Amino acid sequence: MSEHHHHEVSGKNLLITIILNIIITLSQIFGGIFSGSLALLSDAMHNFSDVLALVIAYVANRLSAKPHTEEKTFGYKRAEILAALFNASVLIGIGIFLIIEASHKFYHPEVINSIWVIGLGSLSIVLNAASVLLIKDDSHDNMNMKAAYLHLLTDVMTSVAVVIGGLLMYYFGMFWVDPLVSMIIALYLIWASIGLVKESGAVLMQFTPNNIDINALVKVVVAQKEIKNMHHIHLWRLNDKEIHLEAHLDFNENLSLEEANHVMQGLETLLHDKFGIHHTTFQCEYNRDDNKSIII
Repeated sequence: MSEHHHHEVSGKNLLITIILNIIITLSQIFGGIFSGSLALLSDAMHNFSDVLALVIAYVANRLSAKPHTEEKTFGYKRAEILAALFNASVLIGIGIFLIIEASHKFYHPEVINSIWVIGLGSLSIVLNAASVLLIKDDSHDNMNMKAAYLHLLTDVMTSVAVVIGGLLMYYFGMFWVDPLVSMIIALYLIWASIGLVKESGAVLMQFTPNNIDINALVKVVVAQKEIKNMHHIHLWRLNDKEIHLEAHLDFNENLSLEEANHVMQGLETLLHDKFGIHHTTFQCEYNRDDNKSIII
């Protein structure tokens, strides 16, 4: 019952956070247009990236409750990964566009209504700080929440940079600061998005999780007295949380099915505790003449 309550709270807090960030994004877009500030527009796009991340987290939170079916045996576990890949690709394009625009403005600075920049930058700091507080508790034991939490923390910092730029423009007329801040935010947006493209692409391509050493895994398995060899291994991440493993196991003795099951149950627990593997599929073999390579 308590776990169910936790998910309800997470969903509610995420929804409120999404609304707050939509307010920030829209206000900064309008403010950027009216003031002529590219830095505000860049910060709006950065906040928009967080809206997308929050929506993904919210949808994943809702879809995780859907039951698996005969047509969808894995459910919707990769919807989150597909959305992340699409969103990150779009944001890279937006970041490149902002850098091009900032380059033109850097060499031809324009007078900017810096009051808009200071005011809306400050609004962004306040609302993002409120968002951070809303989901802070839920970020401790939920990966989606943790990612959203880190996104929002970076939003606070970029908005601080926007406000500092606005103050420099207001008091010293340093209007070249606006495209400079815009470039910095855009470069950060591209850097973060490229990382997300690589990560989501690796999941979709079923690459081996980079935190698991297959050779170390094999050593742990063959250290069991019943196991002679482990080969034909496939190790992949189903989504950002679940890791799956399938492999062939050579047994030293011709064990009964019940005895082999007992060994596999022990391996499942061991691999979960040591490597974080959530699902295993083993093909048990004895004196079978097949390719014994670890990767085939």
